[in-house]
Amino acid sequence: MALVLAPLTARAQEGFRDDAGRQVAVPAKVEKVWPAGPPAEALVYILAPEKLLGWTHPFSAEAKALMTPAAAALPVIGRLTGRGNTASLEAVVAAKPDVIFDVGTIGPTYVSLADRVQDQTHIPYALIGGSLAETPALLRKAGTVLRVPDRGEALARYAATALDEIAHRIAAVPAADRPKAYLARGPRGLTTDVSGSINAEAMDFLGAKNVVPAGASGGNLADVSMEQVLAWQPDVIITIDANFMAAVGSDPLWLGIKAVKEKRVYLAPRFPFGWVDEPPGPNRIMGLRWMAKLLYPRLFPEDLRAETKRFYELFYHETITDAQLDQLLGAPG
Repeated sequence: MALVLAPLTARAQEGFRDDAGRQVAVPAKVEKVWPAGPPAEALVYILAPEKLLGWTHPFSAEAKALMTPAAAALPVIGRLTGRGNTASLEAVVAAKPDVIFDVGTIGPTYVSLADRVQDQTHIPYALIGGSLAETPALLRKAGTVLRVPDRGEALARYAATALDEIAHRIAAVPAADRPKAYLARGPRGLTTDVSGSINAEAMDFLGAKNVVPAGASGGNLADVSMEQVLAWQPDVIITIDANFMAAVGSDPLWLGIKAVKEKRVYLAPRFPFGWVDEPPGPNRIMGLRWMAKLLYPRLFPEDLRAETKRFYELFYHETITDAQLDQLLGAPG
């Protein structure tokens, strides 16, 4: 199929220097956005859901129930980034987006992809990076690209206040009082996040002692053995896998772990976007509040349910019910 290019002269352009140092001719008016991967789709939904062309992957019914009806009904259009890239350039051009948007690690592979796609389609392709601590800047930059700067600024202020408040409270916690923690992935719980990785940013930000040291694998995740977890003896286990959560309390091997014995294993809320990662974006701000309360309950006595409602209204455009809160956080008591 021949690739039909969108002419650059069809609309007014405004320069934007993205986080790869590329000068991107973003249109002065942005109405349709193609997200390159999961972090981008979450950020577009947060800032301007009406501009999102579709999702990179299917969402569960539980996730869709916590989105706006219009967003929940959007089609799956595939992704441009990662090993599971499923979107063709022909499909991108046919959708006529005003901009292609990607968020996350800015490395040579992503820059090369952005340049190639932009050259072949003539559609502006903007890259924005940012760690968890840089979430306010991420929201401001994304607000600029999506042409919703006021909303980007409002959300950036919320994120900055949350990050500053949490960091201030935990700064006074002595090293000896910081819990050893383990992030369990997969139904067996033996895939985990390496300290210093993008996946473990929330735990690192909170000053917990990630028992999986930096360099434990060649990437962000590591596959470990049960013997290693037994040797590490974490005080707290955070998991993103419901199957692991359901099984861990009756597994004789895991019953030898301190966190399991003391019932300090917690399933991170994950709808419509994960609170720990999946994707690594502004959705983690609420996860920081949740995890901080688990790790340092005396320092964070606030009503998490009230803050969750506020966060979902502000970031996800939805007023959630008490029943939905129960599903996310567990019923009171």
